[in-house]
Amino acid sequence: MKQIIVKKGHILQRKGDLSSKVYHVRRGLLRSYQIDEKGKEHIFMFGPEGWIVADSNSGDEPCELYIDALEDTTLIVTDKNITTEVVDPSPLIKRMGVLQKRILMLMSASAYHRYEHFIHTYPDILQRVPQKMIASYLGITPEALSKVKGEHARDRS
Repeated sequence: MKQIIVKKGHILQRKGDLSSKVYHVRRGLLRSYQIDEKGKEHIFMFGPEGWIVADSNSGDEPCELYIDALEDTTLIVTDKNITTEVVDPSPLIKRMGVLQKRILMLMSASAYHRYEHFIHTYPDILQRVPQKMIASYLGITPEALSKVKGEHARDRS
């Protein structure tokens, strides 16, 4: 387990890497994503302060996700084989709950409700990431996001 500081834009993990780590965000912001065969990014999750970001691969399989820093970020880096006796399990439990809800929402919820869930899940990063990344996370186009944000603003007033 060691603490590192990475600059905005630094890629911590690439798809296909065999050496995957667990990144506990102390300060800053990470994201994990994949790039499809057409070159389009699909954001899997954001990792603000207090969150853990990792690929679910086992140690002998290639990683499926890219992980990079969206801001200058301070991280605690651990190997995947570290037990919960060393690492506090509560961020992992939070991450599992968020991801489960996200998958269920992507299967059935409207773009409006996915946006509301995003605001609730990540209240502190709305102004920290570009709109195109939020749209990617929600699985919609930036144009659809603008429409949803307009509807949301009208409903709130």
